[in-house]
Amino acid sequence: MLDRVAPDTPLFGPDAPMARLETRLSELLGKPRALFFPSGTMAQQVALRIHAERIGRGTFTAHLTNHLDKWEQRGYAAVHGLRYHPAGAAERLLTLDDLQQVTEPVSTLLIELPQREIGGFLPSWEDLNAQVRWARERGAAVHLDGARLWEAQPYYDRPHAEIAALFDTVYVSLYKGLEGVRGAVLAGDEDTIGHAEVWRQRLGGAIPDAWPLAVAALIGLDDVLPRMPAFRDHAVAIAEALTVGGISVVPATPQTPLFHILLPVDAAAATRARDELIAERGVQVFSRAQPESVPGRCRFEITVGENAMEFEPHEVVELIDELVRRALP
Repeated sequence: MLDRVAPDTPLFGPDAPMARLETRLSELLGKPRALFFPSGTMAQQVALRIHAERIGRGTFTAHLTNHLDKWEQRGYAAVHGLRYHPAGAAERLLTLDDLQQVTEPVSTLLIELPQREIGGFLPSWEDLNAQVRWARERGAAVHLDGARLWEAQPYYDRPHAEIAALFDTVYVSLYKGLEGVRGAVLAGDEDTIGHAEVWRQRLGGAIPDAWPLAVAALIGLDDVLPRMPAFRDHAVAIAEALTVGGISVVPATPQTPLFHILLPVDAAAATRARDELIAERGVQVFSRAQPESVPGRCRFEITVGENAMEFEPHEVVELIDELVRRALP
């Protein structure tokens, strides 16, 4: 449905953009209530804290590459006193077998869909349900890191609400995938989100003038969300075209609009070549190259959105081929 913001729309109150956004996302995700947060970092840590306090256990478990542990300076421990029990292996999907090795009682199982750090892989629907059952059988809550749920949904070909129904709480990004400005939403039952609202205030996240972020997100839901299947199909076409020697893609067939490209050059050389292409042609191939465990190789992430749709697969191949040639000694 279209949900544009008219010039005379009130900026505060029940008809304001933020209220409309929260209502729309609670309906889309099939949860009783949704609450804006200025960042996913704050939203997810709050969710884990609430589950821990309610269940009476201070430990959560998640894949080794989860965002909270890898990129957030362990704020879950420093701010909220939580412990993290790693599960699985860094280079592959989390599995039920991995979870069965977790013997410490946990308050929450955190699942990221898709798992960005390993290339945007997604578990099958059956595997996902099995992992959720593992948590339920142990009295644990299940939280979804859905920063890229928008990109994951076409793979499952199920309504967002059906996917979200597996989880007690769901975090979604208002800019990743939707091409918005900033911000996040946490969705769940009334009691949990009511408690989350208290913690949002305590942490300084109750921003009174965040309505521009809501406007951008509403536009993204209208214009960008329906294009996710097309973005995924274009990512598949690009991956299939990348047959240049020494270059590989992970996954071989992307499951989402996000995938990784592995190059036969080191990260520093690839970054220099990237900067040259930006300066000379005004085209940025990637934002960050990561070193591989094998010397002389690196990987970077491609996420197909509106900008990438302007490039035909053969043009992307030519750009990456040129990047590699520039990066080679």
